[in-house]
Amino acid sequence: MAQYRNRRLAEGLKKEIADIIRQMKDPRLQLVSVLAVQVDRELTQAKVYVSHFAQGKAKDETLAALRTAGGYIRSELAKKLHTRTVPELVFVDDHSIEAGFKITEMLADYEKERAQANKVEPEAE
Repeated sequence: MAQYRNRRLAEGLKKEIADIIRQMKDPRLQLVSVLAVQVDRELTQAKVYVSHFAQGKAKDETLAALRTAGGYIRSELAKKLHTRTVPELVFVDDHSIEAGFKITEMLADYEKERAQANKVEPEAE
C-alpha cells in the first residue's frame, strides 16, 4: 500500500514541478524536462531527475538555478498538493538520454563493422 502511495505522489510531484518550472521566467530554466521523481519511504525527500539541452557551464548554471528555486517550487507545491507535508526537493541531472544516444551510436558502429566483415569481395579473374 505504501509503494502505491509513493508512486502516486511521485507522479503528482512530477506533473506539478514540470508545470511550475514551465511558468517560471528564469531564462536558465528554459528547455528543462522533469523525467522522474523518486520519493523516499517517509515522504520527506524527493529526488527530481531533470534533463536539459544545455552543455558545459550552462548545464551547471541550470542545476544551480533549480537548486536556488527549490524553496519557491516547494512552496508552490504546498499550495497545489493536498498533503500534510511537502517533501524536500533534490534536483539531480539525469544522463539517461545521453547514455541512450551513446548506446545507439555504438550499435550503429557495430552494425557497420559487421556489415563490412560479412561483405564478400568479388574474386579477380
